[in-house]
Amino acid sequence: MKPLFLLIEILLILGVTIKTIEAEKHSKKQKGRNVTTQVSVNKVKQDLSNILEQGKPINIISKKENLLENKKNQHKLRRKGIRNKDLWKRNKDHLKPQTKNNSTEEGDQLFKMGIKILQQSKSQKQKAEAYIFFAKAADMGNLKAMEKMADALLFGNFGMQNITAAIQLYESLAKEGSYKAQNALGFLSSYGIGMEYNQAKALIYYTFGSAGGSMMSQMILGYRYLSGINVLQNCEVALSHYKKVADYIADKLEKSEGIPVEKVRLTERPENLSSNSEILDWDIYQYYKFLAERGDVQIQVSLGQLHLIGRKGLDQDYYKALYYFLKAAKAGSANAMAFIGKMYLEGNAAAPQNNATAFKYFSMAASKGNAIGLHGLGLLYFYGKGVPVNYAEALKYFQKAAEKGWPNAQFQLGFMYYSGSGVWKDYKLAFKYFYLASQSGQPLAIYYLAEMYATGTGVLRSCRTAVELYKGVCELGHWAESFLTAYFAYKNGDIDSSLVQYALLAEMGYEVAQSNSAFILETKKAKILEKEKMYPMALLLWNRAAIQGNAFARVKTGDYHYYGYGTKKDYHTAATHYSIAADKYHSAQAMFNLGYMYEHGLGITKDVHLARRLYDMAAQTSPDAHIPVFLALMKLQTVHLLQDILFFNFTKRWKWMTLDNTIGPYWDLFVIGLIVAVLIFLLKNRYG
Repeated sequence: MKPLFLLIEILLILGVTIKTIEAEKHSKKQKGRNVTTQVSVNKVKQDLSNILEQGKPINIISKKENLLENKKNQHKLRRKGIRNKDLWKRNKDHLKPQTKNNSTEEGDQLFKMGIKILQQSKSQKQKAEAYIFFAKAADMGNLKAMEKMADALLFGNFGMQNITAAIQLYESLAKEGSYKAQNALGFLSSYGIGMEYNQAKALIYYTFGSAGGSMMSQMILGYRYLSGINVLQNCEVALSHYKKVADYIADKLEKSEGIPVEKVRLTERPENLSSNSEILDWDIYQYYKFLAERGDVQIQVSLGQLHLIGRKGLDQDYYKALYYFLKAAKAGSANAMAFIGKMYLEGNAAAPQNNATAFKYFSMAASKGNAIGLHGLGLLYFYGKGVPVNYAEALKYFQKAAEKGWPNAQFQLGFMYYSGSGVWKDYKLAFKYFYLASQSGQPLAIYYLAEMYATGTGVLRSCRTAVELYKGVCELGHWAESFLTAYFAYKNGDIDSSLVQYALLAEMGYEVAQSNSAFILETKKAKILEKEKMYPMALLLWNRAAIQGNAFARVKTGDYHYYGYGTKKDYHTAATHYSIAADKYHSAQAMFNLGYMYEHGLGITKDVHLARRLYDMAAQTSPDAHIPVFLALMKLQTVHLLQDILFFNFTKRWKWMTLDNTIGPYWDLFVIGLIVAVLIFLLKNRYG
């Protein structure tokens, strides 16, 4: 079942990886992510040695004792002249379950230790050590550990990407009924990564994965039925799949608010990713820390919030969050007081759950009219935490906080009217408050709106609207954390690892991941796909992103058809995509491209006046288009001047289109270059 040679190879790779990480740590200062509280390396090694001391010697001793016992039995049998092979076989078979049980228990222990390290440590070295535990547990037949190792090989965790080895493990796991392995094999078949490109087989894997309980497979199938990808478009089937995932996510969100994940667009800042506003640059973070220590209350609260939920690429750190909130609260910040109350209400390592302390800080914030504090008091009365349940008081505080625009309070009001908690059920009011909260991205409000549209409760039933809302909730799942790891992999030059992670998210229907995957494929730097497959796959992903409303992707799709990248040249289709981008999204690039096509009659009827109008619209839409539009209009005017003056007497014998034959198909670029040269010459003489 388990390829031992593969796992031994993995252990060797991990050992080398840990040494490499240690070396890099001394030679290069890590930027981009703040390292928080870490588990002691010595403790990890001590725990490992304890497990090995408790488990392995016992196994070795038991094996030796069993061998001695067997030898004694054989010796006795020989002396007595009894040759009973069945007895030896029975003894051997009796020993198998005992050895298997010992191995299973030790494998479970090792797997749990690996999970513990992953949850408590932040450094790359310690996470790599966690995978040594997984590798050893996998070697003992632990299926969950084997899944972890297969994922590490597929996604390239710690530079150990090996697609072939990952597929071998996944195929072995799929035979054992692993839904995670079935989902992974479906993904690989869908893209043709390491496997034959086969959409039919991918669909079968996804179907089995969803039946086994894979939320990812459910989400992929939901997206496929919503968009009609290799299946007949069916909103009701998509609704069924998305609802299952949304129910799962909503259950998690009711216990905690969840952590929003920054989705960096590689297309926006390809030349300088470190300046992306979605990720906080290390130097800027250090500057903010300096300001916070100097007493800037607003910065203190902001840093507290970032560390509380782990935003902008920073690690979640409750101790740092509480530290900054306490400093700000001491300076009189109502927001800081409210967040301290929130921390004690929910409970964490830095602020153990304490209703009395939560009530104290919420009250302090509420007395200053703070919306978060008012909402906090409402929660205490609604759930009866530290105070008797009092729906009237809860309603009062929620209303005050909602009036100040706090989305969580708006959601709570909607929920009270939706469920009839302390008030008469009123679906119209419930819809109103859910809608208000959803405009600020409140996830549970979006979920309940989806529920109302799916069942026609309080609103006219709309399958499409319900699916779109459920999809938004599903995209808040823990799998969205891959956006950050994919981004950092790309930033660090690990293109293949980044591509695989983005591609899986793209398969799940994330528009940003579709754009990022297409962008990476377009560069042809990835090695996990053949180069001739990259443009067709990029076109497919650009098109999917375009359908989901990405204007840049729509223009890109037009470009691919215009130049014949990954498909045949088709000016008519290119013009269609440019028209959609220009009309629906007011894209200046699309207007310019469409103007050029009208000027030359490419795929559409030639219309110089419309071309000039589109050029002007592009310049009005975007300041960046001013220079290209100026040059295009200059060229247009120059060409028509030459046509009217120089060729006026030869129109009957010499048509203008002969320029294509005389000068070449790119004569217009020659004219633009000539105009630029003349302008430079004139400016030089003027200021010379």
